[in-house]
Amino acid sequence: MSRYAMIAAGGALGAMARYALGGLVQEWTGARFPYGTFVINISGCLVMGVVMTLLTERGVVHPNWRFLVPVGFIGAYTTFSAFEYETFRAIEQGAWLVGLGNVVVSVLLGFASVAIGVMATRQLL
Repeated sequence: MSRYAMIAAGGALGAMARYALGGLVQEWTGARFPYGTFVINISGCLVMGVVMTLLTERGVVHPNWRFLVPVGFIGAYTTFSAFEYETFRAIEQGAWLVGLGNVVVSVLLGFASVAIGVMATRQLL
């Protein structure tokens, strides 16, 4: 399969996963804080740590999987632009603590999730 077809396939799956999970999380938690986007970004960081460790350090799958999963799936699944827009809207509406909390917690947990994904994958292999 060509790299563009792999990116397209991964992107379609990632977009559908984002839509489904984001909606489900928001149903469970309500709309005060953008939990759907938050969960998607953090889980995307975790998956990125796992997949990139497998691809770059272990070589357990063909390198073309880099186009399917990190570029296609995770690229469409994570919602950084939505994260930024929701943060902007919160601050614009005067909810500075929500906006600031979203930035700080997302960045710290996103970084920690990537690190956990890398370390856990290294330990398992």
